[in-house]
Amino acid sequence: MNRLERIEKATIAMLCMQRQCWEHAVGGRALIHAGKREMAILFAKDAALRQRSDGRPGMVEDSSSSTDAIAHAPVLVYAAKETGDPFLLKAVENVRRYACEIAPRDADGILYHVIDKPQYWSDCTYMAPPSFAALGELDEAVKQMLGAKKHLWDTEKKMMYHIYDAGTGEWVRKLFWGGGNGWTAAGLAEVIAVLPGSMQSEKNELVSFLIEILEGCIAYRRSDGLFHDVIDDPETFVESNLGQMLAFAVYASVQGGWLEKSWLKEAHVMREAAIKKIDEYGVLHGACSSPAFDRSGTSTEAQAFTIMMEAAAAPFVADER
Repeated sequence: MNRLERIEKATIAMLCMQRQCWEHAVGGRALIHAGKREMAILFAKDAALRQRSDGRPGMVEDSSSSTDAIAHAPVLVYAAKETGDPFLLKAVENVRRYACEIAPRDADGILYHVIDKPQYWSDCTYMAPPSFAALGELDEAVKQMLGAKKHLWDTEKKMMYHIYDAGTGEWVRKLFWGGGNGWTAAGLAEVIAVLPGSMQSEKNELVSFLIEILEGCIAYRRSDGLFHDVIDDPETFVESNLGQMLAFAVYASVQGGWLEKSWLKEAHVMREAAIKKIDEYGVLHGACSSPAFDRSGTSTEAQAFTIMMEAAAAPFVADER
């Protein structure tokens, strides 16, 4: 199948999968990247329908989600602008209120990932910073990204650890999880894309961060173009989604002009490896799998990044058969 057929099939497969809070948000954001206006609006409408009284949208389960819920903001903002629907405009203001005033955070104002524990997760780098950017809170977007880096970054390996608990002062998961580092790279690309010229120094800092994490991850890439679930641990299963997430970040960043074109060769390697894991229905296999994300399988977020990777690759790859 060619690139456009792959997007269509991956989209249908994603729509057929059950989705939790953040999965619905990431799916909606993928639809925006792919230019699927009506689908993105429909995703936003359902996220707004399931908005809690505290402002958290897309809450389909009894969950302590905080930044996962904030992750709906880009889709809600997009749909509200496209339609002018008062229901969606109200949902945007509600999630803004939650993100800016209610969501739990530390003394420096850095968000915790969940509402019931003072924990920093690498996941939050895709959930919160691009959401603040979509809400027009650009300084906050940069602050949240760099705040997460402060707590989770390893300067030697140039990767993010997964979970740190500030309450206990202990690591919950001191591992270089592939998905968490992919979230960070993708989140950086989305935030950098909207920073204005007046924030050039902040943009430069985030670009440097992106290059570092790309270098850190790619140093552990396998000969087949894939990665292990824990990037530096070859005893963990081989995983197919991190490569997509990194490839998306590279394609979007080269297209945006803040990464050199020389990075494209790395994106092409990772894209080709991921494509080999996609079946005739458009399902990516070998991803860190729902619902527990502790084994190889499939997931909504992996489908979303298939869509995002292929959409971002458009200027750089032939529409091959």
